[in-house]
Amino acid sequence: MTASATARRTVRVELADRSYDILIGPGLIAAAGREIASRLKGRKIAVITDENVAPIYLDNFLAALKVEGIDAVSLVLPAGEKTKSFEHLISVCDSVLAARIERNDAVVALGGGVIGDLTGFAAGIARRGSRFIQVPTSLLAQVDSSVGGKTGINSPHGKNLIGVFHQPDLVLADTDVLDTLSPREFRAGYAEVAKYGLIDKPDFFAWLEQNWQAVFAGGDARIEAIATSCQAKADVVAADERENGQRALLNLGHTFGHALEAATQYDSARLVHGEGVSIGMVLAHQFSTRMNLCSPDDGKRVEKHLREVGLPTSMDEIPGGLPPAEVLMDAIAQDKKVKGGKLTFILTRGVGQSFVADDVPQSEVVAFLKEKLPK
Repeated sequence: MTASATARRTVRVELADRSYDILIGPGLIAAAGREIASRLKGRKIAVITDENVAPIYLDNFLAALKVEGIDAVSLVLPAGEKTKSFEHLISVCDSVLAARIERNDAVVALGGGVIGDLTGFAAGIARRGSRFIQVPTSLLAQVDSSVGGKTGINSPHGKNLIGVFHQPDLVLADTDVLDTLSPREFRAGYAEVAKYGLIDKPDFFAWLEQNWQAVFAGGDARIEAIATSCQAKADVVAADERENGQRALLNLGHTFGHALEAATQYDSARLVHGEGVSIGMVLAHQFSTRMNLCSPDDGKRVEKHLREVGLPTSMDEIPGGLPPAEVLMDAIAQDKKVKGGKLTFILTRGVGQSFVADDVPQSEVVAFLKEKLPK
């Protein structure tokens, strides 16, 4: 066994006959052909990637497939959140169909969360459902969006409002690729890692407070943080695949965060997803304090850690200004976390003590936003 192989971790997502593995560790793009060939009956793949990832990884990935006798075609899309659109969904579906991908073949997302969400949606609807493989190249995608089967595109009405649940058949999380991320991208992904501690793993959050610099540096600490995050999500998905209950906890910070993303028109120069989640998690703790659910010290602790790693923690750090509280409230009310017209928030009784709160009064949210928006 090679040194790379010994460093790898495997997390199993248990969904009966749709169960799949998440492989985590170095060298997995080079090993992709072998890992895919051992699980794939077909011998044809459509690879979807973007203009940032393709120059670095596409040729190596295609070469790894060729060694195993897998034929592949590729489509390179523009990078950025705005790619999650009907226009690009159509182009991906057309490429998959033109390549004559059959049900025993596969569609592969080689990229970050945008490519994964878009490609997964296309795989879920092309031929009424094609096999799908995630090769996430950002930290955020490795610990969150590549796992669990949520796919989709954005709408002017809000983020991820159009999509399907379509589980992957395999996730290859190559930790080597994270060394090519910009510091901003890595920090944005780290927000989702911290989220798992804040949901229900206070010991993990405390570990991150002590070891975040080692996670950023790479090596065993990074693999440990990714594997812990993936296992946390796998456990929730196995228990509540379609978010009828406790899976909603994974949205800690996202209701506020998605509203902020919509308010910035998904302009990554102003705000990327993980930054919105970071601000959203701080707001969720502060709002919980306002509702007399947790101590102000909990929110201060969360804010301190996220600020220490370099993430934004307040709305006044978003360049370009924000709309009034009522406009943000409209985005929140359009969010997927609304049921029967009632607001559902993930609130907390303390670090690692999050819970699903139904029927949160809109008036309280608007008043809170007015307090927190930049003056």
